[in-house]
Amino acid sequence: MIDICPTIDVEDTESFQIQMERAAKFAHRVHIDLGDGVFTPNMLVPINDIWWPGGVRADLHLMYKKPLQHLNELIALSPQLIIVHAEAEGDFRSFAETVHHHGIEIGIALLQQTPAETIQPALEFTDHVLIFSGNLGYQGGSTADMSLLNKIKFIKSIKPSIEIGWDGGVNDKNIRDLIAGGVEVANVGGYIQHSDDPTKAYERLQAAAVLSDTGELQQDSVQS
Repeated sequence: MIDICPTIDVEDTESFQIQMERAAKFAHRVHIDLGDGVFTPNMLVPINDIWWPGGVRADLHLMYKKPLQHLNELIALSPQLIIVHAEAEGDFRSFAETVHHHGIEIGIALLQQTPAETIQPALEFTDHVLIFSGNLGYQGGSTADMSLLNKIKFIKSIKPSIEIGWDGGVNDKNIRDLIAGGVEVANVGGYIQHSDDPTKAYERLQAAAVLSDTGELQQDSVQS
């Protein structure tokens, strides 16, 4: 069964609280976006201002150019998973080893243009790969480019046990194709957060996921 994770993608603490409290009513796992205003075009809520309720798993998606500079702050939060970008600067192996030492999982995110082969040497010490089809730091919704599912085939051929996440344009029309393509964690922003009824939007995704089959994958872009 796929994990459906509401994405918290905001610039200020008030909006963060609203989205987190809303998501915590129905979700057991959330995806928190963090942007530095360098790797991303805008700054998102600061690391020191994020939180999540007890009983909710938190995955931190660090869209930072220099993630190593924030390692201690991230570890202090004790999330389940920290995801950094393959395109970021710094020694990823050192970052991963330190994170693992503290009992935290480590993930790598790939921008649309970054080939999966780029991260092959790092897969040995990576727990999660995030296929990113979104717009960095943009809260207005994004498009699911289904051609990016091809990256999953290569990644799974190297490490079948690795968890695969997807970020960007997930909705009740394409979630079955994402599952069939190997996605195990669907991080959902606009479809849930911009809905008139976020709980029902989450439930629609769950219902669509249950009906998932292994039919032919859709190879075009689907607008969320």
